[in-house]
Amino acid sequence: MSKVKREGESGRTTWLLVFVTVSVFCVVFFAARGRFSTPFSSPAVITLLAPFQRAASWAGDQVRGITTTVWDILTVHQQNQMLRSEVEQLRMQNVKADEYAAENIRLRELLGYKQAATQFDLVMAHVIGREPATWTRMIVIDRGTQHGVQKNMAVVTARGLVGTVTDAGPISSKVQLILDPRAAAGALVQRSRVAGVVKGTPDDAMHPRLINVPRGQDMAEGDIIVTSGFGGIYPKGIMIGTVSAVKNDSGGLLHYAVIEPATDFQRLEDVAVIVASREAPPEPWQPPKQTPGTETDPKAALAAQEAARRAAQQPPAPAQPAAQNQPAATNQPSAANPSAQPQPAVPVQPEPEPVPEPTPEPVPTAPAAPAPEQPKPAQPTPARPTIPGAGAKR
Repeated sequence: MSKVKREGESGRTTWLLVFVTVSVFCVVFFAARGRFSTPFSSPAVITLLAPFQRAASWAGDQVRGITTTVWDILTVHQQNQMLRSEVEQLRMQNVKADEYAAENIRLRELLGYKQAATQFDLVMAHVIGREPATWTRMIVIDRGTQHGVQKNMAVVTARGLVGTVTDAGPISSKVQLILDPRAAAGALVQRSRVAGVVKGTPDDAMHPRLINVPRGQDMAEGDIIVTSGFGGIYPKGIMIGTVSAVKNDSGGLLHYAVIEPATDFQRLEDVAVIVASREAPPEPWQPPKQTPGTETDPKAALAAQEAARRAAQQPPAPAQPAAQNQPAATNQPSAANPSAQPQPAVPVQPEPEPVPEPTPEPVPTAPAAPAPEQPKPAQPTPARPTIPGAGAKR
């Protein structure tokens, strides 16, 4: 029953749609032919055509949406491929930039060491090989005899000693590390100047030992170990590492130190070969730091000390002789005035000699000169009687 009802309703709907379609077609056809002049702006036509316009607009929107979606999908896929390629390129560039930055840091350290260690002539080299069986004993570098590298030359980094060249080829060389038990380097404890030998141990491949040190010698944890230069291969003063532990030898007469190397042998990539060595120049003199408010001029103090030293070395000045006393002058009658009475002579007192001021220099003083004798006053001469002249009256 329900099935028959549904078939009747579907048939009526179909006929209704056919009727509406035919009606719209007729209205449009006759309006186009001019036989049925009904304006499209009339309310009846608008009301009649509104459902069809909405349906056509909805269908057009759906078609445009589907077309836009398909186009966006195609465009996004292409952009995704381009972005993936760009991300891969940027990732590779980032890795290269990190490698360049790390290499720049290592080379800057070696360059700073080369500028500071002016007593060495260095040849930079890259580590290009390691054998798994001798990972802690041997490395291969990309410098050889064509670059001035020879056998038994020391190899260092900016942090400390690496080893020595055991085999030099034309373009590459083998370097024996100080971790090798077969290698040995003369060393000193920098603080106490205790001498010993640094050798690798099979038990602890990454920590060499300072051996042949008597038990009475001064050596403690934290001491810096440097090369002694006694062996003739390693120059003196290159840092090897620091003492991490001091232990007694099995014999009881010696003790040894476990060394923490200054060079990180697990990250060894760039090294320097010492092709020539000479005595290091003395460090320039630097004035000591002074407390604020009590600053002095070190140059002026040195100049004053030098002037005092020169003054002390000069011979003492000779003493001046005393002035000779001049005889006292007497008044004598002159020929022009014979009648003038002679005046008694007045003794002239000599002026006292100026005493020289004492000098501050610590020089021996000359003996004092004897005081001059005071002259005695001259005795007055008796006056003579006047003799009258020839023309005088008696």
